[in-house]
Amino acid sequence: MTISITIPTPEVTITKQENPQLSHIYGFTDFHLITREKGGFFLFYNDKDELLFVGKARKLRQRIKKHFEDTVSPIKNHRDEVTKIEVYIVEDPVEREIYETYIANKLNAKYNPDKVSGS
Repeated sequence: MTISITIPTPEVTITKQENPQLSHIYGFTDFHLITREKGGFFLFYNDKDELLFVGKARKLRQRIKKHFEDTVSPIKNHRDEVTKIEVYIVEDPVEREIYETYIANKLNAKYNPDKVSGS
């Protein structure tokens, strides 16, 4: 049996600024465009458009920012590599889990070792 999952279009995409004039976190100035109240999943890409990390959250903006601030994030040693963040709104927690696992495996996310099956 084959299960087909279609990755939706991102709700918001923010990109790293070269020389940000505004207050920024690792070159990103547009966190305000990401919803504060909604849940979903997010993808971090590098400048070669390779998927670095996929994550999910009940409240997207706070969770995404945490990846750039806390010491336990799987990307803590790779924050400088992130040049693009795509954000997808998905309120259902089960759907978020499915998308996160599917995308991490299908697109071979570099820094999701716990999600990638290796097959």
